[in-house]
Amino acid sequence: MDMKNLLEFRVWGRYALFTDPLTKAGGEKCSYHVPTYEALKGIAKSIYWKPTLIWFIDEVRVMKRIRTQARGVKPLDFSGGNSLAIYTFLADVEYQVRAHFEWNTHRPELAQDRIDGKHYAIARRMLERGGRQDIFLGTRDCQGYVAPCAFGDGQGQLDTDGELAFGLMFHGFDYPDETGTNELQARFWRPVMRNGCIAFPRPQHCADRKHVREMTPKRFDLDRNQLAVESELGALESLE
Repeated sequence: MDMKNLLEFRVWGRYALFTDPLTKAGGEKCSYHVPTYEALKGIAKSIYWKPTLIWFIDEVRVMKRIRTQARGVKPLDFSGGNSLAIYTFLADVEYQVRAHFEWNTHRPELAQDRIDGKHYAIARRMLERGGRQDIFLGTRDCQGYVAPCAFGDGQGQLDTDGELAFGLMFHGFDYPDETGTNELQARFWRPVMRNGCIAFPRPQHCADRKHVREMTPKRFDLDRNQLAVESELGALESLE
């Protein structure tokens, strides 16, 4: 792994709701006991993202005991009703995450934006500032916070709990702009936590997939709807 593209961060919040997006359209929702790959990838993208790169989540470390809490929630009802649903959240969560980014080779139009070091420099600065965008733990109902950390530092409450399997679980989505196809697919896998840590397989190594729908990738062009990293880094440095 290229260390210059490696990002390690701590993420925490009062509540989290990690679910399978294919089955959470309405009604009651119950969180998985651990974060999904897609949720952690979303957090990494909220810290810093450009279509030039793809974030890969390598590992997550669960720092606190897994606790759930049921709460009554009034979902947005477009028909004007006033319904009440019971959501089961994770409560008082904290994780350490190790992630890295690689160039998105399915976007040749952005090849000249693949400049070693500059994307990483911005990502580090955005992490130190708590992320470029708001951080959510699975859903907008669950505000989160991020800060740099050294993965593995500190004592976790599950460090000596041994092995725990979670069964079939949603891993993430295969988006057309990251796969070179015109299809959106959902991936599934069977995670195993060992002493609080879960190592994620790369997306292409997940064997279980489900077709969601046809989808075409959005096109990006430098200096039209995409700012070059050199210009972005220069603007950032001028503000500091």
